[in-house]
Amino acid sequence: MAYRDHTKAVAIGDQVIGGGNPILIQSMTNTRTEDVKATVEQILRLEDAGCQIIRCTANNEAAAKAIGEIKKQIHIPIVADIHFDYRLAILAMENGADKIRINPGNIGGEERVRAVVAVAKERNIPIRVGVNSGSLERELIEKYHGVTAEGIVESALDKVHMIERLDYDRIVISIKSSDVRMCIQAHEAIVRKTDYPLHIGITEAGTLLRGTVKSAAGLGILLYEGIGDTIRVSLTGDPVNEILTAKYLLKTLGLRTGGIEVVSCPTCGRTSIDLIGLANQVEEMVADFEHLNLKVAVMGCVVNGPGEAREADIGIAGGNGEGLLMKRGEIIKKLPEEELLGALKYELEHWE
Repeated sequence: MAYRDHTKAVAIGDQVIGGGNPILIQSMTNTRTEDVKATVEQILRLEDAGCQIIRCTANNEAAAKAIGEIKKQIHIPIVADIHFDYRLAILAMENGADKIRINPGNIGGEERVRAVVAVAKERNIPIRVGVNSGSLERELIEKYHGVTAEGIVESALDKVHMIERLDYDRIVISIKSSDVRMCIQAHEAIVRKTDYPLHIGITEAGTLLRGTVKSAAGLGILLYEGIGDTIRVSLTGDPVNEILTAKYLLKTLGLRTGGIEVVSCPTCGRTSIDLIGLANQVEEMVADFEHLNLKVAVMGCVVNGPGEAREADIGIAGGNGEGLLMKRGEIIKKLPEEELLGALKYELEHWE
């Protein structure tokens, strides 16, 4: 069962999540939001990479006010991230935020939640209820004898019910943990208790290598189980890497089409060309051909290379400083190693 096909549809700016709509990729800026120029520059880079929703911290008055100016210069919905001060949530919405992210439990009681919801309702702005394992209430930790998936789910639904009691249901839920198994268990439990759309991610996943592995393991399982309406791969570093990783993950699971898939062999003692360098060059080069839906093979020897390349739409297989260019299973030409990349690019530019 694909739970995402049955979640409520919620509009965020000009995008719609839930209700079986395509899974959207999110990221978060790591600039100071009040630095409009730097923040806009980063968002535009993220847009180019494929980001579809962006979140910015609204951790002070200047940041909350900057949301409006940033929004004028970007092309995707913007989410304001608020902790502790409910007034910043209101200010961010007044300055054009398309969605706000709050934990109703840390902004100071139901009256303050009521004030935030009133503005959201007036402006028809969705609220993302975010609960992380690191922010779990003491009473739930005591109840479940530690931080557990059950406690995370109960905490999130408590906050959701608080907003529902205020007669508002434009809600997105986000429950995250850096513990992959706990995160999976929490999501598997919550989809049986609510039909609000879910934003999924492994929080504080780590640096590029570790964070990619943890995110692929956790999010891959959830996505395969039909869970998740939006996705963020949280990585320490340039957020563009989050977008690229999320795109590859969705494509690998068949949840997104378009763009070029590059397959390359791991190299071995038979490899007699600079396959690692060539594969990296190909990976970088094909980023300019997102409009094509192709598989490109980069193979390094004459044993398995030609056969593997034949299974791709187009491929190169090398050996002894030279290689074969193959298209739709047929050998097109034999070329010196230094000409392979240029020949491949030419074929992609003239693909029919």
